[in-house]
Amino acid sequence: MSDGKNNQNGSDALYEQGVKTFEAAMGQPPTAFIETVDAIAPGYARMILESEFGDAYNRPGLDLRTRELVVIASCGALGVTGWGAMKMHIPAALRAGATRQEIVEVLIQIGFGAGLPTALGALQAAKEVFESLDAAKKA
Repeated sequence: MSDGKNNQNGSDALYEQGVKTFEAAMGQPPTAFIETVDAIAPGYARMILESEFGDAYNRPGLDLRTRELVVIASCGALGVTGWGAMKMHIPAALRAGATRQEIVEVLIQIGFGAGLPTALGALQAAKEVFESLDAAKKA
């Protein structure tokens, strides 16, 4: 069984691509993300960087803006379980060219698939991110 730290399957290039994509999408290096995830599940952050950011994010067919909106919808639909990740991806979506209005519309739309209480909670979580971003601009 592997600890995930010494992957011998030639995934170093995929990991490095994942780091670059994470930095481009999130606007910061993945250092804090890696430390937080590895503190509870060693090696899992590397798997995420390789699979999500190194592989899935670099597939053809969707631009980064669309991918981020899909992630926001998916995480928002999970309810409170997904709101932490959703909050992390809202600034990434804005950096990728999505507008606040588009994010709000995506979250409104999930109400018809995931339920209105879920959508209302996700909208409140998005509002908190928008307020935090506005406060950071004023500082």
